[in-house]
Amino acid sequence: MRGLPANDPRIRFAQLLGMSDNISYNMAAAGFRVAKYVPYGPVREVLPYLIRRAQENTSAAGQMGRELKTIVAERARRKREK
Repeated sequence: MRGLPANDPRIRFAQLLGMSDNISYNMAAAGFRVAKYVPYGPVREVLPYLIRRAQENTSAAGQMGRELKTIVAERARRKREK
């Protein structure tokens, strides 16, 4: 990624689980430090945050189909490995 060494301890990437997971999976596969975070707590408190994040991510609607396709492919891959 733009000349950054993948193992640079000063750099980490983090994304909300379910938002462009394919990007973080590919970065992790390339050796970068990647974390997925999951908000937790009472639904009443977490849901407004998740809605706000989805609204901020203007391309979220277009990504949903791609995310589902990625999940289905990964599930099939894991079944084949058994």
